[in-house]
Amino acid sequence: MSVDLDTIVSLAKRRGFVFPGSEIYGGLAGTYDFGPNGVELLNNLKRSWWKANVYDKENYYGLDAAMFKNPRTWEASGHVGGFSDPLAECKECNTRIRVDKELANVGVVADEKMSIEEINTLFDAHRAEIACPKCHKKNFSEARAFNLLVQSNLGDFTSDGSEPVYLPGEACQGIYLDYRNIVDTMNPKIPFGVVQIGKAFRNEIAPRNFLFRTRELEQADTQYFIRPNENKQAYEQIKQDRWNWYLAQGIREENLRWHQHENLVFYAKDAWDIEYNFPSLGFDELEGIHDRSDYDLTQHMEFSGVDLRYLDQETGEKYVPWILETSVGMGRMFLAVFADAYREDELGGEKRIYLALAPHLAPYQAAVFPLLKNKPELVDKARDVYALFKKAGVRAAFDDNGNIGKRYRRQDEIGTPFCITIDFDTLGENPELLDTVTLRHRDTGEQERVTIAEAAERLRSTIS
Repeated sequence: MSVDLDTIVSLAKRRGFVFPGSEIYGGLAGTYDFGPNGVELLNNLKRSWWKANVYDKENYYGLDAAMFKNPRTWEASGHVGGFSDPLAECKECNTRIRVDKELANVGVVADEKMSIEEINTLFDAHRAEIACPKCHKKNFSEARAFNLLVQSNLGDFTSDGSEPVYLPGEACQGIYLDYRNIVDTMNPKIPFGVVQIGKAFRNEIAPRNFLFRTRELEQADTQYFIRPNENKQAYEQIKQDRWNWYLAQGIREENLRWHQHENLVFYAKDAWDIEYNFPSLGFDELEGIHDRSDYDLTQHMEFSGVDLRYLDQETGEKYVPWILETSVGMGRMFLAVFADAYREDELGGEKRIYLALAPHLAPYQAAVFPLLKNKPELVDKARDVYALFKKAGVRAAFDDNGNIGKRYRRQDEIGTPFCITIDFDTLGENPELLDTVTLRHRDTGEQERVTIAEAAERLRSTIS
């Protein structure tokens, strides 16, 4: 079903998934906090991604690099000189726009290889079609390059601009800086991969569209080091693996598509995006998969003076490996999974909203209810079952707030796959049903009577 972004934002806040950053002070544009349910979904996504890209693969290694890096890192990577977006300001209300995105909205492509002069030529030709998003006037300044690196100060590095230090513009640079250390300590044979989930910061001109474009983000990156010119087969396999992973997270295939970059940056051999059909936005980039050739290690060799060539112990050959990269923002991944799971239906004659999250991603796999919270014997038994599930490795919630119907609706909106109700039959009012519970299925609302042991086993098998 089609759902708009405002509905997603509202549900995310109402059910404790995502809050606006610094809300009590009026907020801070482009920043968000993951609430109690959101951080569980986010962590489950990270665990699933890490398992697929480290534990389930051979010759892949994890890394957690420091956020602060020697400033020369960002000169070598090209971020100091070329990490910028074209910015223009509305002369009526001073609202800033990102010119390439506004041009794209009217069907004009302004790719990242264009100079600011070329972009201004396109901008001038289409000014009549572009209105300020705030005041709706069409009176803009010329576009100028706006660097996205977030400058900071640290220790010996001064803050007067003469020796600036930066927060990371992308997380993957730490992998390149530690490439030599990983080769020396882990002795990997080419091809091998290095994997990281790390923070990145971008001085976005106009952060918008909820988690889609933020100023602080986490990136999940893999860098696969291969022999020069042995990129084709491995690249296609990586693309297929990443596509299949999203399907395994429950995303519907009709909401995914491939987009190949037509205008490649100078160091890239090939570049594809997996695009998702985001609410209110349509298809846009979810994850990038890039054939980066030997650019990154060559640049860091030149700027650092350290030999980063790989020595093949079998042949004695030395060469700079090529790199195949996958990179996805965790916020965009979260938004795609959350939006794709959104459902509306009618159950029991009432409209219902629920999240059809895959069980391994849901904040809780089960919620345990006592039928009545004012009956101590029911509450005590429900507490025992809750403890049993947690001991069995099931992420369970204990919920006795409100009547059963309200609890079901609340857990449906959180995405909890199963609800377990403890009633008087559980206690033996009907001897034949002693130690049985009512197990309710989220997606259908159907209920069945099972033993406590059967419920625990059902949950364990569903998670796995």
